[in-house]
Amino acid sequence: MAETDSSEFRILMFPWFALGHITPYLHLANKLAQKGYRITFATPQKAINQLQHLNLFPDFISFHVITVPSVNGLPPGAETASDVPIFLSHFLAIALDLTRDQLESLVTSIKPKFIIYDAAYWIPEVAKPLGIKTINFNVVSAASIAIVLVPARNVPTDRPITMEELATPPPGYPSTSIVLRGTELETLLFVTNPFGAEMTFYERITLSMKNCDVISVRTCYEVEGKLCDYISSQYQKQVLLTGPVLPEDSKSSLDERWGNWLAGFEPGSVVFCAFGSQLTLEMAQFRELVLAFELTGLPFFIALKPPLGAETVEEALPEGFKERVKGRGVVYGGWVQQPLVLAHPSVGCFVSHCGFGSMWESLLSDCQIVLVPHLADQILNTRLLADEMKVAVEVKKEENGWISKENLSEAIKSVMDKESEVSKLVMENHKKWREVINPNLMNGYMDKFLQGMRELVS
Repeated sequence: MAETDSSEFRILMFPWFALGHITPYLHLANKLAQKGYRITFATPQKAINQLQHLNLFPDFISFHVITVPSVNGLPPGAETASDVPIFLSHFLAIALDLTRDQLESLVTSIKPKFIIYDAAYWIPEVAKPLGIKTINFNVVSAASIAIVLVPARNVPTDRPITMEELATPPPGYPSTSIVLRGTELETLLFVTNPFGAEMTFYERITLSMKNCDVISVRTCYEVEGKLCDYISSQYQKQVLLTGPVLPEDSKSSLDERWGNWLAGFEPGSVVFCAFGSQLTLEMAQFRELVLAFELTGLPFFIALKPPLGAETVEEALPEGFKERVKGRGVVYGGWVQQPLVLAHPSVGCFVSHCGFGSMWESLLSDCQIVLVPHLADQILNTRLLADEMKVAVEVKKEENGWISKENLSEAIKSVMDKESEVSKLVMENHKKWREVINPNLMNGYMDKFLQGMRELVS
């Protein structure tokens, strides 16, 4: 098929039932719809309610409601990962597998050319007999896959994996800096946890990649090329990259309340901190963290969820804190428009957990970057930025994972002091990378992704 008529080229998308997966899938759907492709997006009703405002092409992207069956152990009415504590998510995976008959009848009725999926390892079994091609689209970094979710990792199937086994990267792993160290390895132990009926997380994800026609990763070759090549050689499959698939520049402007507040400060002087929508800190760590910002003496804007045991951020603040930082610091417990805050001229530093979306947003911004990762994928993203690309500073943690106010404030001050060696180094490197990762490069990835898709069915 040379230049396929894109409107006849129907694509079915079926991501894992978590907003952190569904959202990037929807951003990818928007990019495909922009080129004239028609997408059926199969996902639970709750996710549709939360995300349908992000559908920029309702004439090309239609949602199809997937009914999440009730499963013993799953909280009643649970439909997405946000409804379920993390230790119960394997019940959500059981529910995902029980939707197979709904998917089969949907596939029969719409007859897509492609199915783009991630955790539903059985999708190729549904698609192959009907001549439909499958793309396993991963929303995490290539590093997160390459370090543990590859055949060479040789994960045991009959017992939990150990810290000792995880301490050495899999044979052929192409980086010595993008690794986990010491107690950080605990964040990978979950790979042998059950994730569905009689199946571990590792088995589900590796099976999904083994059986698809093409693996796709939401990254750039310029940033993670060696890791993408490693995944390709491990699975003996083509790896198509989409680029980071960030949302289109929104036409909206920054909430007036924050815009006006930030406008009261010198250009590049405010430190902005946000740790994503999933992370809830312990009370003591939350308090230590806000005290670190007070200690810097710099203006700051912190957007964090209330810590465990608190209804609001106000009640969690240390005694006298609000009065002491009045006029130069704000701690807010709600959602903020992160890309618009980062783009504000007054903001000069971003303190981030280095989730994959935030990682790209920080790279594309003009801000200095300070990283406080918590989960395995965030730690790997941090090592990529701080150790490999040298565009960021990672905050030093105590052996038990504690982040002290001294270490955090020192890291912030080291990048905000224009004369310091650290500040000059990361600023210079960040500038070089920003020139590489430009909008033209991103658009080029989408064109190559589409070309790869067309070649699959030609």
